Amino acid sequence: MKLISIAKPGSFDRLRLVDAPEPKPAPGEVRVNVRAVGVNFADVVIRLGLYESAKKYVGWPITPGFEVSGEVAELGEGVTDLQVGERVFGVTRFGGYASQVCAPRSQLFRVPAALSHAQAAAFPTVHLTAYYALREVLRTRPGQKVLVHSAAGGVGLAAMQLARADGLQAIGIIGSSHKRDVALEYGAAHVIDKSTQALWPEVERLAPGGLHYVLESNGAETLKQSYRHLRPTGRLVIYGFTSMLSRGRGRPNWLKMAREFLRIPRFHPLEMVDANKGVIAFNLSYLFEEQGMLAESMTRMLGELESGVLKPLPVSEFPLSEAGEAHRALQSGATVGKLVLVP
Repeated sequence: MKLISIAKPGSFDRLRLVDAPEPKPAPGEVRVNVRAVGVNFADVVIRLGLYESAKKYVGWPITPGFEVSGEVAELGEGVTDLQVGERVFGVTRFGGYASQVCAPRSQLFRVPAALSHAQAAAFPTVHLTAYYALREVLRTRPGQKVLVHSAAGGVGLAAMQLARADGLQAIGIIGSSHKRDVALEYGAAHVIDKSTQALWPEVERLAPGGLHYVLESNGAETLKQSYRHLRPTGRLVIYGFTSMLSRGRGRPNWLKMAREFLRIPRFHPLEMVDANKGVIAFNLSYLFEEQGMLAESMTRMLGELESGVLKPLPVSEFPLSEAGEAHRALQSGATVGKLVLVP
C-alpha cells in the first residue's frame, strides 16, 4: 500500500509518498480500500508541527488525514453488519492519507448512493465541525443571525447549509468575489466580500442590533471585532486560527505568528458576565471518544442529505502523490469548497 508520511515538520515537500505494509484490522475495526481522502486545514497545521493533538496521539512520523471514503476490504473480529466490497466513508484520527486504512466500525457509515467517493470523503469533518458548533454548542432559534467567517470553505459552506436548515440568517464572509455565488447557493442570506466591502460597517448594517452568533476560524485577525459585534446573550464559537499562518508559504513565519499571538484578545470572565456574552472553543480531534454524539450527528445529517436539505460540497481532486500541491492550494486561500486526494 501507499501512504503519505511526514518525518518532521516543514514545507510542502515534507509530504512524502512511501510504501508501507498492508494494515490488519483489530477487533471492531474495518480495513478500507481508500478511493478518496478529504483534505482539511488541520492537515496543514499538522505538517507544520503545530497541531497539539497530533503530537499527543501520534508524534513523528505521522500520516495526516481525518476522513476517507472507499470499499470494505476486510472485517475485524466482531464486525458482522458490513460486507467486503460495500462502499463506506467516515472519520479517522489521523492516518487518512493512504491507499488503505483501518478504522473503528463505529466511525464508518455507508456511502449514500447519490454520492461519489470524492463527495463522501469531503463530507464528515467539515459537517461534524459545523454541526457541533451550531447544534451541540449553541441553542439556536429560527430568525437569529449568525456570522460565518471563511464562508466559501468546507466548514463555512457546511455551516451555512445547517444554518439555513435551522431557520437562521447566515451572513457569509468571503475574501474574493469569485466565491460569492457559491456562498449564496449554499445558504448565505447575505454575503460580505472583504475584497470590495468594509467588513464591520457592513456587519453593522446587516445586524444593527448585533449578532446572535459568530463562527470564528480566523484567529487574531477578526476575534476582537467578532466578539464586539455580538448582541447581549450572543456567543462566539472558535474552531480555528488560520490567520496566524502566511498564505502560500510552506513554512511557518514565526515573526508573523508571534505578532498574531500577541493580538489575540483576552476575554475576562467578569467583563463577559457584565456584557452577557459567551466564548466557546473546540477541536474536533479531541471529540473521538464521544462516539454516541458523532454517530447521532452523522445519522441526522445523512438523513438531511437524502432528503435534499443538505447537498454535497463542491470538490477539487488531486492525486495522493500531489498532496503537497493540495496543501499549497489550500493555503493560498483561493479554493472553494473541499479538496480531496485520490490514491
